[in-house]
Amino acid sequence: MNHSATSPFALQSSSPELDAAARWAKAQALAYASSGDPVGPWYEAALPGRKAFCMRDVAHMSAGAAVLGLGAHTKNMLLRFAEHISVSKDWCTYWEITKDGLPCPDDYTNDGDFWYNLPANFDVVDCCYRQFLWTGDRDYLEDERLLRFYALSLNEYVRRWDRDGDGIPDHARGEGRRGIASYVEDALAPRVAGDVVAAQFAAYAAYAEMCRLRGDGAQASHYAALAERLRRLYDAEWWNEGKGRFNGAILQDGTPYEEYYLAASFLPLYFGLVAPGAKRERALDDLTRNGVSNVEELSHLPDVYYKTGRKEEAYRAMLRLCDERTARREYPEASYSVIGNLATGLLGLRPRADEGAIDLAPQLPADVSWAKADGIAMLGAVFGIELQAGRATVVHQGGPAVRIRAGGRVVAIGAGEAGTIELAMA
Repeated sequence: MNHSATSPFALQSSSPELDAAARWAKAQALAYASSGDPVGPWYEAALPGRKAFCMRDVAHMSAGAAVLGLGAHTKNMLLRFAEHISVSKDWCTYWEITKDGLPCPDDYTNDGDFWYNLPANFDVVDCCYRQFLWTGDRDYLEDERLLRFYALSLNEYVRRWDRDGDGIPDHARGEGRRGIASYVEDALAPRVAGDVVAAQFAAYAAYAEMCRLRGDGAQASHYAALAERLRRLYDAEWWNEGKGRFNGAILQDGTPYEEYYLAASFLPLYFGLVAPGAKRERALDDLTRNGVSNVEELSHLPDVYYKTGRKEEAYRAMLRLCDERTARREYPEASYSVIGNLATGLLGLRPRADEGAIDLAPQLPADVSWAKADGIAMLGAVFGIELQAGRATVVHQGGPAVRIRAGGRVVAIGAGEAGTIELAMA
């Protein structure tokens, strides 16, 4: 028997359009969450109707799920992915799992014939670290199933799929749907694309931090160095000065694909591979010019723009995701992206479980003068926040004490207390 989820999250603001968007996104997201099925608690994270969840979608939707208090759902799904990594699948796992805990038949025939996008293992590793930062759940640092998945994904998986010895997984001609070198799923079938480099970078950086938190300094340094190597390589070898952007992919014959390649071109911004500076600004301008091809890609734009300080573009992308005229807005990733970015972007809440703190850097758009939200799940507690006239008031609505950090100021608040911080809004 399925049991639908509920959440106390609610948002009010000076904008009726924003309020309506938040109500729609919350209702739509919760409609996809279930418990009582054989797989355990889960939310639909794939094409609606499949009753399944896939790796890319879960990794991206996890922030919105966390806001709504669905952390147990996310953790359960990540564990299911981790449990099914195997040598018979060349250190892949199941790309998509059904509510019955089985590989989705739309994507999987047998261990020798299944759909797989190579950024996926790395995306899940990065997601697990972000979930630790949000929840403080040390299982993300200590559960043996997850630790095995991290180690295999960052070592055996890389070696198996790296055919040219450059340390980056790649796709070989003739392998079809098994081992696609990008989240872009088209006939180009490049050897390697920008998003797999970016996801691998993010996974190395995330695992370095997890090793540090577990007290393993040598491994932390090792994986941090691997991440930095990929950042330098991408900056030096993928930048196309003439186009004003990074190349999207490397083709099977080794030549760069200089055209805009959708997610493969902008996910390096999402994963933080591109350092702040002139190249990043030009790449962001290029993204704005070229846009996206579907709602899945559109759902990443608020993340990209908020992370890089382009709050007006982020806000417009969020409202577009909620617009009833947007094709396929019912795709689960759309509503979860909106909820996640309302909290982390517009309200500017970034939990840091490793430091027992929440960093606060709101990004209200020009036409929203105030915003208030309640029922935000973070760090094993629940919070409310009100932003108005450069003043942020954070209310602890239950759970352990935390510190709120903003603009160099730190306020400690306990259960039932309100902490007030004066802010110069970004």
